Amino acid sequence: MSQQPRTRQELYDRIRQRGKEEFILEEMIRLGFWPAQGEIPEDPADEIRRVGEIRRELEQLRQENSRLHNETLLRKQLLQQRLAESRRKRQETKERRERERQERAELWQQRKELEILYLGEDVSAGLNYTDCDEERLRSYGLPVSGTPYEIAAAMGITVSQLRFLAFSRKISTVSHYIRFKIPKKTGGERLISAPKPRLKQAQQWILNNILEKLELHEAAHGFRHGRSIVSNAQPHVRQEVIINFDLKDFFPTISYQRVKGLFKSFGYSEAAATILGLLCTEPEIEEVELDGKTYYVALTNRHLPQGSPASPAITNLMCRRLDRRLTQMAAELGFVYTRYADDLTFSASGESLRHLCNILRRTESIVAHEGFLINEQKTRILRKSRQQEVTGVVVNSYPNISQKQLKRFRATLYQIEKDGLAGKHWGNSSDIMAAIQGYANFVAMVNPQKGAEFQEQVQRIREKYK
Repeated sequence: MSQQPRTRQELYDRIRQRGKEEFILEEMIRLGFWPAQGEIPEDPADEIRRVGEIRRELEQLRQENSRLHNETLLRKQLLQQRLAESRRKRQETKERRERERQERAELWQQRKELEILYLGEDVSAGLNYTDCDEERLRSYGLPVSGTPYEIAAAMGITVSQLRFLAFSRKISTVSHYIRFKIPKKTGGERLISAPKPRLKQAQQWILNNILEKLELHEAAHGFRHGRSIVSNAQPHVRQEVIINFDLKDFFPTISYQRVKGLFKSFGYSEAAATILGLLCTEPEIEEVELDGKTYYVALTNRHLPQGSPASPAITNLMCRRLDRRLTQMAAELGFVYTRYADDLTFSASGESLRHLCNILRRTESIVAHEGFLINEQKTRILRKSRQQEVTGVVVNSYPNISQKQLKRFRATLYQIEKDGLAGKHWGNSSDIMAAIQGYANFVAMVNPQKGAEFQEQVQRIREKYK
């Protein structure tokens, strides 16, 4: 039963909606003047209701027909639907792409934390190859580290820090080295590239965990535990002839490609050898000021820097085949061979001296074949009739220091002990006490008896001029 209209407007709306006759019927039923539906057989009210339903259906059909025949309105509605659908799809696409972007960024961040995919122009080609020769590495007792993550973890740093230290740029605003020059004993200046603490720590790890675990040739005496200039000179004592060669531009000659190949020869992967090679090499650079900012511009290809803790050990390893070939050649011709860094020394006596020219020619050939150059200006042939020196040690009768040098040092100590430190100097050091202490220790290493006298005198000077 429908509710009674509360206002005149509701009454009019009800009549228009239901029809006059159907409204009257409903009111008569509501007021009790006509029985409810279904109580009278063949109730004429059913016809009235049916007529009302048909009329309403016709009205709906007319409205639908009117809407369908209104082409402009229909097109407008369709356009609005399409626009709404298009906006919905664009929003969905935007949200999907944002999710994909975030997922890619997260994956990239994860990869950056585990991998290194680029380290600069011309050095990044092999970074995807991370398989090591584990059997060979273990046979040498070396750490099995084929991926950037494994190398970084072994060094105790992150992959990002490893990438920063190894990255190779032609122009950079950052330098991992402090560069300065020191005078050479023979004249000129020597460029020293001292690594900054973080890179030095990485190079020290390479030295301690890789380079020092590999066997060197017995002829090598430089930068080795238990070896010195004295051990290098000892085999040449009391020989009739001594030949000294000097390798030209020793450190710059050992390029990044050669250092990388050295690490690969140990069994390291292409990626690991690339990273280790970059950590141990550096180009010569020029500092350029532009708009108040300093830029470091590479002038040469990467090579071993003189000043890195790893460089001397790498040179010894790089020269293993050179040492082997020169030792074999020297033995065939009756000579003795040793090497201290870039100084090559041969010596012989008696009948073997007839091969002197052969030694000169074959040494030059072998050295060139191994990728080095001989500095011909520093090649010396020293006979027994004059003072013979091997890496600064006199070897005519026994390992000793040049008498001329000892006299100069003795005179310097006498003047210092007598007159004080002011105005005195020794060598190229500005710290006179450190200089004389160091030289006294050097003498003690070569000639313990004379060295002990100098060390005692230096100690008296130290106590006197505290």
